[in-house]
Amino acid sequence: MKGCTAVAWWDSGTNVGEFDGHSRRVLSCAFKPTRPFRVVTCGEDFLVNFYEGPPFKFKLSHRDHSNFVNCVRFSADGSKFITVSSDKKGIIYDAKTADKVGELSSEDGHKGSIYAVSWGPNSKQASLVLTVSADKSAKVWDISEDGCGKVKKTLTCPGSGGVEDMLVGCLWQNEYLVTVSLGGTVSIFSASDPDKAPVSLSGHMKNVNSLAILKSNQKSILSSSYDGLIVKWIEGIGFSGKLERKVNTQIKCFAAVEEEIISSGFDNKIWRVSLHGDQCADSDCVDIGSQPKDLSLALLSPELALVSIDSGVVLLHGTKVVSTTNLGFTVTACAISPDGTEAIVGGQDGKLHVYSVKGDTLTEEAILEKHRGAVTVIRYSPDVSMFASGDANREAVVWDRVSRESIRTGVDPWKSRGFLTLHCEIVSFFVMVFLAISCLRFTAGVATWNFLFASCSSPFKASEIRSGLGVQVKLKNMLYHSARINCLAWSPDSSMVATGSLDTCVIIYDVSKPASSRITIKGAHLGGVYALAFTDECSVVSSGEDAFVRVWKFTLQ
Repeated sequence: MKGCTAVAWWDSGTNVGEFDGHSRRVLSCAFKPTRPFRVVTCGEDFLVNFYEGPPFKFKLSHRDHSNFVNCVRFSADGSKFITVSSDKKGIIYDAKTADKVGELSSEDGHKGSIYAVSWGPNSKQASLVLTVSADKSAKVWDISEDGCGKVKKTLTCPGSGGVEDMLVGCLWQNEYLVTVSLGGTVSIFSASDPDKAPVSLSGHMKNVNSLAILKSNQKSILSSSYDGLIVKWIEGIGFSGKLERKVNTQIKCFAAVEEEIISSGFDNKIWRVSLHGDQCADSDCVDIGSQPKDLSLALLSPELALVSIDSGVVLLHGTKVVSTTNLGFTVTACAISPDGTEAIVGGQDGKLHVYSVKGDTLTEEAILEKHRGAVTVIRYSPDVSMFASGDANREAVVWDRVSRESIRTGVDPWKSRGFLTLHCEIVSFFVMVFLAISCLRFTAGVATWNFLFASCSSPFKASEIRSGLGVQVKLKNMLYHSARINCLAWSPDSSMVATGSLDTCVIIYDVSKPASSRITIKGAHLGGVYALAFTDECSVVSSGEDAFVRVWKFTLQ
C-alpha cells in the first residue's frame, strides 16, 4: 500500500503541500517546531523523506536504515531530528539541511527493534533523548555536539518478561518519562530520579464483558475481558493491578466473591480460582460438556452455581456437577436466588421460567410472559423482593415477588370468596371486555390483557392467570433503549435498576417511580455497554466494547 501524508491549515483545512516519495506505508512523521519549517516522514520502505515549505515539496530522501523506520522526531530547539528503526539503529540529522550528523552508539545499545523516540522537552534537556525497544528496555541517551549518542541511563520497566512487555511507545513529558508496553502498561518515571520505581497504569486491550464488586470493600471493582485478563480497580484511585491466573483462558462469563473467582470461556469448562488479596492461587475446573451461555452464583452459598447451556441448565456445587437438566426450550439467560432455592431461566421465546431448587431437582413453578424478544439478562435484587429481566427487543421489566407467597400456600382464592362477589366480578369483567372492544382498544397483545384484568375488580393480574402464581410486574414500559439490552444491575438498597444496551447508553430507573423519570447516560461506551454494577446508591460502574471501565455519579431527581 502506498504511503499517505497530508498537511493542512488548522482553521480552513486547506491542503499545504504534496507528500510524494513513499512506496509503502508511512509509519511516522514530524513537524519542525521552528522556522524555517520542515516536515520529515519515514516508513516501511526504509526511507526517510525530507520536505521544505510551506507549501511543502519533496526535497530529498535518505536510505540509511536497513529495516522499517518506525519513528522520527525533531528536537525541542529545532536544530536536529532523529530516526529510529527495526535495524536497532538511531540516526541524527541536521534539521535545516537534513544532512546526517551522527548515530546512537551500538555500545550498550538496544538488542531489538527500536519502536519510538522522544527528545527532552526544554533547553536544559535538549541534548537528551528517550528510546524504547522490543528488547523490553528504555534508554536515555546524551547527544553530543558532533551528533553521536551515548547511553546515559537504562530504565527498568516492570513486567514478567513476556512478549506483552515489549516497549512500543514513549514520551518525555516535562519532568516525567513515560513508556508504553505492547500489553498496554503505562510506566511513568521521574526524569530527575529515574532509579525510583515507576508508577504503573494499565487496563484492558479488548472489550470488557463482566464486572464484579467485592462486598468486603464496595470500592474494589473486578473487570474481565474476553482475552482472559482480569483487572482490579479502586474507585477514586484507578488501576490497582492485574490478577494473573495460572491458566489464562478466555473469559465469556465471570463472577466473583470475596475469596474466589468463577469464570467460563469457550472450552466448555467452568473455572474456580482462589483469590488471596490481589493474587490468584490454586484453580480447578469442571467440564460441563456444553458451551456455557450464562453463569449465576448463589451469593449466600457461592459454592452453588447455575450455568445455562443451549438446551437447559447445569447445577454445580463447587467443581462437581449436581445435575444437568434439559428444559425443552432454547435457554438464553439464567439467575439463581442468593439462598439457592429458586432459579429463573429465560428463553429464546421471551418467556421466563421460574423453578424451585431442591437438591438436584428443578421444579417448574411459573411461566411469565411479558417479553417480546429473547431474554438476555436476569438479576435478583439484593433484598430478593424483586427481579429484573431484559431482552433482545430492547425492553426491561422489573417483577415483584412479594405477592407470590399467598398463592403458593395452596389457598384457592376463588373458594374464599362468596358466590355474589364472584358473580359481580365476572359481570364486571365482561362489561370491561365489551367496553374495550367498542372503543377499539382491544388487541391480541399481552399489554391489552394486562389492562383488562387490572381494570376489573378482581385482585388478579394477567401474569397471575397465565402462570398460576402471584408474580406481578413492578415496573414496566421500560422501552427507552434503541437496541438489545446486554446487562443490568441493582443498587445495594434495591431502589434502582440500571440497564446497559448495544445502543451505547446506560439508563437508570427508580423502581418507586414511573419509567419516564429515568436517568439516561448517552454514549457511555462506543460499540455498546456490556456490564454494569453499583458501588453505592449514587454510583454505577459500566464497561463495554471500547475496553473502558467508567464510574458514573448521578443525583436522583
